[in-house]
Amino acid sequence: MAIVVAVVMIVLLLLGFPMMVPLLVGAMVLLFSQFPFLEGSVIIQQMIGGISQSVLVAVPMFILAADIMIKGHTADRLLDLVQKFVGHLRGGLPMTTAMSCTLFGAVSGSTQATVVAMGQPLRPKLIEAGYSDKFAIALIINASDIALLIPPSIGMIIYGVVSGTSVGDLFIAGIGPGLMILALFSIYCYYRSVRLKIPVMPKASWSERMTALKKAALPMGFPVIIIGGIYSGMFSPTEAAAMSVAYALLLEMVIFRQVKISDLPSVALSTGLITAVVFILVAAGTAFSWVISFAKIPNLLLGDVVANASDSPYFILALISISYFVGCMFVDPIVVILILTPIFAPAVSAAGIDPVLVGTLVTLQAAIGSATPPFGCDIFTAVAIFRRPYLDVIRGTPPFIVLLLLSTVLLIVFPQIALFLPGLMK
Repeated sequence: MAIVVAVVMIVLLLLGFPMMVPLLVGAMVLLFSQFPFLEGSVIIQQMIGGISQSVLVAVPMFILAADIMIKGHTADRLLDLVQKFVGHLRGGLPMTTAMSCTLFGAVSGSTQATVVAMGQPLRPKLIEAGYSDKFAIALIINASDIALLIPPSIGMIIYGVVSGTSVGDLFIAGIGPGLMILALFSIYCYYRSVRLKIPVMPKASWSERMTALKKAALPMGFPVIIIGGIYSGMFSPTEAAAMSVAYALLLEMVIFRQVKISDLPSVALSTGLITAVVFILVAAGTAFSWVISFAKIPNLLLGDVVANASDSPYFILALISISYFVGCMFVDPIVVILILTPIFAPAVSAAGIDPVLVGTLVTLQAAIGSATPPFGCDIFTAVAIFRRPYLDVIRGTPPFIVLLLLSTVLLIVFPQIALFLPGLMK
């Protein structure tokens, strides 16, 4: 029956139905065929329950804060700061791109917002400096995916809700892997620049650097509010998200004066549309996850794995990574997290693996999937923003995907990359 449900869902996807339809149809087919004594209203109950958790309020808040910053000058100030400090190095411009995407991810939490905010000003500069368009686009969409690891992270919020893991611990655990990926990307950018013999940019003076630092000081307050507020006990993750919105409004409307009151309706509409998509997926995914758990499909699929889990934690982590990576290549990462997390939960528990490590690893696979063909969401964002054909956008991605997969291996072999900072905070 599980195979039949999978076939039905795949057929619906191929016919072009939005993801919520295959999820709900699959759940109902399994429910009515295996448990006819249950009423269909249980699906509605699970959907409502899936989006009733208070921590999910943080999702629209972080999306709204990102939309406000895209409308304003926060991205420009962060870009100028990074360029003044590393722009003169060999490979400085692509390094600036990677670092700027990381910084903006740290204040927005959205990969697609980072592609929009950083891609538009940086892509022309990279091409003008001598880098190919395929390299420029691939760098932007893959560096933007670091936003899923650097807090705030919407992917981590969803995983925390599904698995019951502390969102605050997940936030702090994502910093180490995010910086590791940034370092790997920077090394590759240096190699690429040397190979192409790209000339270096003029070195900024210290007065220019201090000016850029002063301009970017207030935008850099976002991670301080989010991480500092959560770990000082002042805010919950949801309250920190609300504070990020208030801070974004203060910066862009009062201090920088780049966002007007008349701009707020369009900003709110954008946030509402994205939030609606996310919450519909969460509701449908929660219902589907409940049905497959109630049918004990995880035990049927992974019975032997769970039984031997305590002897092979590395195998469990590798299996989790492969499953989420392949899933995120074809389906929205939020849906993959909602479906696969309950399936692997028994194996993770039996192996005694730290759920924070698993959450970080899962989020990393979601980041990779966001920029991996055929259906990575950031790929389609880049197609729309840069107005380039799909094949042109994906042509330069393989080297970055290899680096991201290398990061996965390093995280499995050296889990302290993710667990070191949470350990210090306890």
